[in-house]
Amino acid sequence: MRQYKRRVGIRASAYLFSFVVILYVVVFMNTPYIVYQPGSASEVAPMIKVENADPQEQGTFMMTTVSASYANVALLIASVFNSNAEVVLKETRLQDKTEQEYAAEQVFYMNSSQSYAVQAAYHAAGVPYEDVVDYLYVFSVPETANQDRFKPGDKIISVGGQKAADPAALSKLLSVHQIGDSVEVSLQRDGKEIKEQVKLVGVKDKEAAVARPGFGVVIGAVQKVEPKQEGKAVSFVDTNVGGPSAGLMFTMEIYNRLTPGDLTKGRKVAGTGTIDPEGNVGPIGGVKHKIVAADRKGAEIFFVPLKNYDEAKAKADQIGTNMKLVPVSTLPDALKYMEELPVIKS
Repeated sequence: MRQYKRRVGIRASAYLFSFVVILYVVVFMNTPYIVYQPGSASEVAPMIKVENADPQEQGTFMMTTVSASYANVALLIASVFNSNAEVVLKETRLQDKTEQEYAAEQVFYMNSSQSYAVQAAYHAAGVPYEDVVDYLYVFSVPETANQDRFKPGDKIISVGGQKAADPAALSKLLSVHQIGDSVEVSLQRDGKEIKEQVKLVGVKDKEAAVARPGFGVVIGAVQKVEPKQEGKAVSFVDTNVGGPSAGLMFTMEIYNRLTPGDLTKGRKVAGTGTIDPEGNVGPIGGVKHKIVAADRKGAEIFFVPLKNYDEAKAKADQIGTNMKLVPVSTLPDALKYMEELPVIKS
């Protein structure tokens, strides 16, 4: 009897161990893959505030996203049975960046797309404006730099108590120091302000023969657009997404509020595409997933960059959507299309 209980105990332990191993492999073990799927189609109106906005908007403008998940084994297995799933290698997405650097880069691109959207909308609506630096943003922190002081996504607020208004101002603040000196840097990280004592390292520009004191991190300037006309300010709330592809839809929403009348004409309008200050619409990635997301949300019209149209049309035909796909190269193309539509009578 004692030997029987011992065998049962050993067998139960083996089963438990096997279960734990399988659970780890299927659920927790990392794989070198990412799974792309249709994301969301979200109204952009709640994301944007416009002073003295025209209130007429019966329909909606929607931005579309792609869901990207670092895959475990379970997700890879599920993707085999999902016609809308796309499996790619992580390195295809990240290239030579870490996951943190990639995420920081996408946030920067989203912030830049918002600035460009405001500029394009102001330009189309005839609102004069000026473009100024809002803050300096840390893209990446090389291994040879201050990795224990900076993180990708940090905002640089001040150096030695003085505001670092733009890259030129930052260089000037650091130029009075020597390589090896320590300076106090105020950063904003995850919504909180922190202070770090940073040791300056040698930074060498392409055109300079001698290294100058610097942080050794890769930074970019995030722009802020200020109208020269009172009562026309535009601001954004947190969109919780990254990348530049919502630029066109942000612009159309802002333009609609800056100008009289309802550009939506009572319709549900989705779309994608980058925007520049002159209103040029650029191509994006993942359009086939965005088509599905918009269709699921009941969009009637989908604006797509001209260079993405063939891929978008193929996916639209595959899923049998009734959405009208409208290829555009510029903001005026999209505005003209909407302005010529009849108003839906309720």
